[in-house]
Order: sequence, then C-alpha cells, then structure tokens
Amino acid sequence: MMKLGVLVISHGSPDAAWMRLVDESVAKLELPAEMPVVASFLEVVEGRLIQDGIDLLEEAGVTDMIVIPLFVSSGSTHIDEIAYALGVKAAPDKETDLEPFRVQSRVHFGEPIDDDPLIARMVWDKIKSQSAEPENEVVLLVGHGSMHDGFRQRWERGIRALAEHVGEIGGVKHADYALLNPDSVADKVRYWHEERGMDVLVAPLFLSEGYFTKKTIPSRLEGLECRYSGETLLPHPLLTDWIKRQILTIMNSLTLS
Repeated sequence: MMKLGVLVISHGSPDAAWMRLVDESVAKLELPAEMPVVASFLEVVEGRLIQDGIDLLEEAGVTDMIVIPLFVSSGSTHIDEIAYALGVKAAPDKETDLEPFRVQSRVHFGEPIDDDPLIARMVWDKIKSQSAEPENEVVLLVGHGSMHDGFRQRWERGIRALAEHVGEIGGVKHADYALLNPDSVADKVRYWHEERGMDVLVAPLFLSEGYFTKKTIPSRLEGLECRYSGETLLPHPLLTDWIKRQILTIMNSLTLS
C-alpha cells in the first residue's frame, strides 16, 4: 500500500523570524489528515535538517515522499545538489559536498518557484504601494543569481518570465530583472531611470527578509533614483496555495500512472 508524505525543503536561516514564516506557511496546508507533512532545511537548523525530515516521514510509514523545493529559482545550485542527494539524479551538475541521504521511500521531486502566476501576484502585492503612475513605471525584480554557467541561464529564464507576469498584473509600462551575481542592479536602475526616464520600482525576489534584502540590495541601490520597499515573498497566504498546488499536481500524476 502506498502511503504519501510531504517534505518541504528550504534553505534555512539563523534568524528565528525567517524560520517562523516558512513554518507558518507549511502549517496552513489543508491536506488529508493521514498525510504527514514536515518542513526541513538545507543547513543551519540542527534537528530539522533534510535527513531529519526524511527520518520522521519514514518512521511514520511513508513509502512515497513528495518533495517540494521551496527555492525561488531552478538556477540555485542547492536545487541541483538536493536532487542529487535524494537520488533524483545520478550526478550533480556542479560538484557538491552534500552526501547522499538515507532514503528508503520513493521520491517525487517538485519544482522550485521560477515563474508562476501565484508568485507574480505575491510580488505585485508587496510592491504595489510603491506604484503611483503605472504608465511611467518599470518593475525591476532583483534575484540572487549565480556565477556558474548553466545555473545563471536558469536564473535568467525564470526571473525574466516572472518579471513579465508581474508587470502585466500591475499594468506598468515595463518589467525587467537584475541579479546580484553577476551584479547588474545599478546598471539596470540607471538604464531605466536615466536613459529611459522611467520610475523604477525595485522588488526583491527572496523568500524572506535577511542579509541580502536588508544590506546587499540597499547597498547596490545607494545613490540611485528608485523605490525599494524591501518586502519579500513571505508573509503571504498565496505561498501556501503554491505549495498545495505542487503537492496536488504530483498526487494526480501518481494516481494516473
């Protein structure tokens, strides 16, 4: 008999508030009572690491584990190494120190955020208070990015498409993206404001507040004409909806197979 369980994996943080926002989003999932759900973290959080989550689910009798990678881009090297360590792929695209996990159950690996209408709505909800004249505005999504070839291109594909959806929802004139790695933030702001004469609304594409949204991005924007709220995806009720939709999509595929 198949017994399903869910493992939601995110990066982890020493900031208790960061952790709480993830836990609250997962706790709000409405799933069958017999389906255990565990939130685990890649690093930092002792006792709640990925192996801990796997062990909890398998101790509960789970035979088929639905894994939701709660990361904003498939260009994250963490997605690659987690998929490898879970046995989803034979070898990582980039060398990793992450050792293969002990897994007895079948793993059904979901997708990171990349481009999704629900996430686009979340981004716009967080930045719309900065909008005054949409016909003269550009939304500039700022993501972490990657210096690694192959991963950078995945980052660019996802954030470019997401920016376009955010722009459509907000009805702004243009939408664009910039990455911290390789750094294109200041150049993009200058281009849109100084060369194109647009008001620039900068939106951070990060799951929760942290060093990058509080320190790194503001430092890259210093002295530039733009509006930056600093508001991240969480907290927002639609993230729970996004996680649930991923779970149901995988459940449906298992039913049909």
